[in-house]
Amino acid sequence: MIIDTHAHYDDEAFNPDRDALLNSMAENGIEKVVNVCASISELYRTVELMEKYPFVYGAVGVHPDDASQMTQDTLDEICRLSRMDKMVAIGEIGLDYYWHKEEQEHEVQKKMFAAQMDIAREEKLPFMIHSRDAAEDTLEIVKGYMQGGMYGGIIHCFSYSKEIAAQYLKMGLYLGIGGVVTFKNARKLKEVVEYAPLSQIVLETDCPYMSPEPNRGKRNSSLNLPYVAQAIADLKGITAEKVIQVTRQNALELLAL
Repeated sequence: MIIDTHAHYDDEAFNPDRDALLNSMAENGIEKVVNVCASISELYRTVELMEKYPFVYGAVGVHPDDASQMTQDTLDEICRLSRMDKMVAIGEIGLDYYWHKEEQEHEVQKKMFAAQMDIAREEKLPFMIHSRDAAEDTLEIVKGYMQGGMYGGIIHCFSYSKEIAAQYLKMGLYLGIGGVVTFKNARKLKEVVEYAPLSQIVLETDCPYMSPEPNRGKRNSSLNLPYVAQAIADLKGITAEKVIQVTRQNALELLAL
């Protein structure tokens, strides 16, 4: 059975058939799903999903896109929600300089990233990090926190070089691998997956985004994860069953599912 460590089933893309899709997970080999908050408005939608579906867990946090809208009240609410049963991580948090080019915005993002990492430490929860076009700043912040008192984490949708991956792996962190690894032009990620020990990889979809081949461009869901497992297996010269087994155990241990 497969564990999807990063999904967004509260997204409006699932409005037409959310219940039917989620109720089909077990029969299609999906054991557990972690629904991950992104925007401030999504904090409570994740709570609703994990309360409705026994196999859905939650991660609570605010994506860097919403950093400028965050207040102390937002942080207090993240802290409160993180104590709920089945809330297993702080995320997705981090830095995104792709859409936000201004230095002032970067400083706001870094401040809110650090504030949410503080919550992860205080509440003894792992973190889920989003990082896009912000490799150096993300690594610097994570290194600082991993000096002590943190409880592990996932670099979600890992997209940087093998050299940067090596530094995260040395800190004992996990790489979230999804549909991009199946793309023909994903040479850099394929190198990372070949290099990284399977014991530090978890499967994820980021659905409804990032559908793997052969469904690239369509709405993604956890049902596509066998394609990701097979791509990792092919790169490592092992079976997809082995990938599913080890990544499942990784997720169970890190997220205390």
